[in-house]
Amino acid sequence: MRGNHQRRRGGRAWIAGCAAVAWAATSVVPAQAAWAASQDTARPAVAKAPHLCTVWTHDGQKRTQLADKLDTDIEAAVHGRGDTYGVRVKDPDLGIECGLNSTEHFKSASAIKATILAALLLKAHEQHRSLTAHEKSLAYSMITVSDNNAATALWNDVGRAGLQKFLDLGKMKATVLGPGGYWGDSLLTAKDETTLLWLLLRPNAVLTTAARDYELSLMAHVVSYERWGVPAGAPAGFKVHVKNGWAPLDAPFWNVNSIGCFTHGKKAYSIVVLTAGNPSMAYGITTIENVAIKVHHDLNSSLTAAVPRSTRNASWGIPDENTPKN
Repeated sequence: MRGNHQRRRGGRAWIAGCAAVAWAATSVVPAQAAWAASQDTARPAVAKAPHLCTVWTHDGQKRTQLADKLDTDIEAAVHGRGDTYGVRVKDPDLGIECGLNSTEHFKSASAIKATILAALLLKAHEQHRSLTAHEKSLAYSMITVSDNNAATALWNDVGRAGLQKFLDLGKMKATVLGPGGYWGDSLLTAKDETTLLWLLLRPNAVLTTAARDYELSLMAHVVSYERWGVPAGAPAGFKVHVKNGWAPLDAPFWNVNSIGCFTHGKKAYSIVVLTAGNPSMAYGITTIENVAIKVHHDLNSSLTAAVPRSTRNASWGIPDENTPKN
């Protein structure tokens, strides 16, 4: 939340929802043009499909019933909400994945900082080195207190080519980097953010085990007043890893986003909720936590919830990046 980030002035108002934009490293379309194109195709979030949740294992009726319950509960959690939202839930142990508007675009605000750090870790690995003390200091501030000056420094350090390389290797094909230095205007989808979380959670060819553990550790140490959102309802015994973003990027409406994963031994699952069109930061948080509480309960019905719904903090309503003055 600390620090300054110069916001792009102008541009059409964003309502969550546009066709997923694939981006390849060999594309001849300039970054600014691709970002603008995705803005131009914006449309209201579409109605949900008949089934939000998919079961990819076939070992009994119990998991199908759980998927049906998640369908019903996620729909109930967002029923009547006036904002737009994208939701993605993944639990490989249960063989269940759920998506609601999960390929629709949402402005990132500070949620992009998890991607910036992952791209930095990839760059350092390719250079056969560890992070420098200065990079570690910036990464710590960027993730744990959402420092914007740190984010800008690392965005510039990694560079657009390095950031895009990470997206390409990680198969985050719908994510569109913000133009120039405007990282808060990056466009995310709940599906791509879920891909990012599982790059952190499971061994892969993009991030080393040390890199994955490092980023997850920082996400587990976000300051208490920024740990709202998808942690709400998390069960006892699970470690919470979270990164949020919040700003009135289309004033007076707020973009409020929360991405998180939850680990206990070898078990892990993830929840992503992105929102736009919120009349206030608190309204967006309520939408996110409505979903999270239902999902945590359904995935862990035999466990006791340990993380309560958030209470309003003095920092709520303060953008985590600067916005243009009208």
